[in-house]
Amino acid sequence: MKKIIFSFLMAVAAIFQSQSQDIASTNIINKGDKSPSFEIISTNGNVKSSDLKGKVVLINFFTTWCGPCQKELAEVEKTLWPKFKDNKNFVMLIIGREHNEEQLSKYNETKKFSFPLYPDENKAVYSLFAKNYIPRSYLIDKNGKVVFQSVGFNENEFSELMGLIENLSK
Repeated sequence: MKKIIFSFLMAVAAIFQSQSQDIASTNIINKGDKSPSFEIISTNGNVKSSDLKGKVVLINFFTTWCGPCQKELAEVEKTLWPKFKDNKNFVMLIIGREHNEEQLSKYNETKKFSFPLYPDENKAVYSLFAKNYIPRSYLIDKNGKVVFQSVGFNENEFSELMGLIENLSK
């Protein structure tokens, strides 16, 4: 029986390691890399990455149909945005991967998020950061360097992200 349990645990560990390697292989930008240049055109205001120098920037990619995205955005609304929205050293870009302005507007009629949602209908911005998987978050320091990245939603990682934003945006 011990051999069966041990074999099962080893198989589960191999699956998680393989999945982790699969996710890592979809990264284009990694922690320690310089953030790519990008531009977002939106009714919420156009954003150029060059205008964000000297700011701590959180970029989050989501879709309206993704369960983990919904959990993460609910937590952003509840804890992160209220804490940092008035910080002049912080910018948050919540980007709807493969969504246009109209889709995001309809989505937010239901969700009632108090933060802006930015469209990325053709994955133009997303494709500079990754190939697959959402939600994805990237924290970029005042020098334009990626200091945190996550895939999926994990409460411990979210707490780590909150601490980093607080420390870096002083």
